[in-house]
Amino acid sequence: MRTTLLLLLACVLFVPGLVYGQAGEASAPGWGPLQLLEREVAPGQKRKFRYQHTQTFEGSFLDTVVFAARGTKPGPTLCLTALIHGDERNGFEIVRETFLRLDPASLSGTLIAVPAANANGFRTGSRYMPDRRDLNRAFPGKPGADNTSLIAHILYSALKEHCDALIDLHTGSFDRANLPQVRVDLANPQALDMARRFGAAVIVGGAGPSGSLRREMMDAGIPAIIYEAGLPLRFEPMEIREGVRGVRNVLIGQGMVAGQASAPTPGERIFSKTRWVRVPLGNGGVFYPVRKLGDNVRPGDSIARIFDPFTDEQFDVPSPLAGQIIGMAVPQVVFSGYALVHVASAPEGAR
Repeated sequence: MRTTLLLLLACVLFVPGLVYGQAGEASAPGWGPLQLLEREVAPGQKRKFRYQHTQTFEGSFLDTVVFAARGTKPGPTLCLTALIHGDERNGFEIVRETFLRLDPASLSGTLIAVPAANANGFRTGSRYMPDRRDLNRAFPGKPGADNTSLIAHILYSALKEHCDALIDLHTGSFDRANLPQVRVDLANPQALDMARRFGAAVIVGGAGPSGSLRREMMDAGIPAIIYEAGLPLRFEPMEIREGVRGVRNVLIGQGMVAGQASAPTPGERIFSKTRWVRVPLGNGGVFYPVRKLGDNVRPGDSIARIFDPFTDEQFDVPSPLAGQIIGMAVPQVVFSGYALVHVASAPEGAR
């Protein structure tokens, strides 16, 4: 199984161009081919190709691929991005599986995906870019700057030109797991509608940090959401399955594919605030969670336990607020100030 997956990834990341479907059959009048990165994707066709035309040593810094599907009928362009953080692997499989299932002959509009924005980090397991910067704090980027800013500029420019909406796919970071959730600016009706159509049980409000792809696309007038689920450095079937389901729900909601959207997870909750509960000063040691992802907590409830491995002293960490646990570190050695448990509070409503 592992060998098969590695061969599949090699094909996706290194084959110069793959074409699927019959081009131009029964397309709507006036609905022509997509021109993308000096390639053409005809109606009724889907393609995979390298971002850059020629593989060179200098060009390897942007050694990623693009998936594109052009429907036979007019419609919006939905963009998917994954592996902006190179260790967040679930997103790649969500994109790959979504694209595999998509039939361009029955698609209205266009799907464009960058499944491995940080391809070097994907291969090496590194969260950051080769120059050790965070790509998701560098958008919209700028030419003539550092390596990460340059790549951010190239990606952002292409996405801004083509996308009508964006779903950015992430996981937790640094040995932390995220409950499947969608993050969205609650003040934007179009983005919020897309978030609710996705169908996750938890929606977390917020504009996102400056320099993140989601925020910069929103500032450019393009509705964008993030799907966060699972741990870094692994492929998790349940989180991947929920992501594929959610993307398909959005495609249905946008009128791009026919079908019945899956029922939203019961008890959808929308939160406007979150807070990381951290290791109190001087209470570092070996951390174990007391609660699990998805649990509801009240102020004062014990949510974490830390043991000093030298003295056997035990520290209980209480929740400072009421809410739901949406993120959590795995058991590990922790120090003062380390983020342990992410609690979402102040639900804005339920459906």
